Amino acid sequence: MSFQAYIDNIKAKTGKTPEELKNAAVKAGVYKHDMKAGDLVKFLKDEFDLGHGHCMAIWAVFKQKGWVDQ
Repeated sequence: MSFQAYIDNIKAKTGKTPEELKNAAVKAGVYKHDMKAGDLVKFLKDEFDLGHGHCMAIWAVFKQKGWVDQ
């Protein structure tokens, strides 16, 4: 599965883009610029029932966009 396919599947399942998932994390008080991958993974699994691979794809977007420390 390509990276874009992961992102497309996440959008299909949750109805949300990575930006919208970031906004949800901010609203939930989970997001911090120095957060760890595990914090985001737990949030996405708990709130959106995403699997680990899909959560890590969102983490990769967070890193690519500079939303979290690398």
